[in-house]
Amino acid sequence: MKPVDEVYLRPTYFIDSNHQNVIAYANSKIKDKQSEIEKAVALYLAVRDDILYTPYGIDLSRRAMKASSLLKEMKGFCIPKAILLAASARVVGIPSRLGFSDVKNHISSERFRSLMQTDVYFYHGYTELFLEGKWVKATPAFNRSLCDKLQVKPLEFNGYEDSLFQQYNSAGGRYMEYIKEHGHFVDFPYDEIIEAFKSSYPLLIEDGRAFKAVDFEGEVKRENN
Repeated sequence: MKPVDEVYLRPTYFIDSNHQNVIAYANSKIKDKQSEIEKAVALYLAVRDDILYTPYGIDLSRRAMKASSLLKEMKGFCIPKAILLAASARVVGIPSRLGFSDVKNHISSERFRSLMQTDVYFYHGYTELFLEGKWVKATPAFNRSLCDKLQVKPLEFNGYEDSLFQQYNSAGGRYMEYIKEHGHFVDFPYDEIIEAFKSSYPLLIEDGRAFKAVDFEGEVKRENN
């Protein structure tokens, strides 16, 4: 089997897999799962659906982007959810790292597009897990209830194949399109990505926080009705 550097198993500042709450969360989700694949899938589904996705009202401070901080809020956007999945995997002995890509979003709320002033999500975050000798991409961003409102199937993960984003919604319309890869990282490259957010989304970032809190799922539901 291909070896992997132990750095991908160690806790970091953001991927704080040594925090007692992260340890308890990860262990509670794997229960009687035996194989690494089974554990990885269980952790993916837990992070995907336990943590509600929202791009609004998010604290972008260093402290708030830690895996343990997300467990206090139980809501966040793609990057902290990817960080939590990476931390949970390291707890149970699965090597993990973070990946980032720019993606074009063909379906989002009109209000959010007007705030972003673009349909590109810069530095969309996902997790890479080392399973059965290879790195596999997993994207736990959109929880099941939000997918229902967006009329897309929840993104699944089987541990063997990359799981990125749905290319089409349930009606056959184009949904997400990856346009640029930024590589993978042992820990969250905070300064690089926050500066990119500030320059790319001047109306969305306000005093170190994402735009004011709103009911994102409710907003999506209203626009789809």
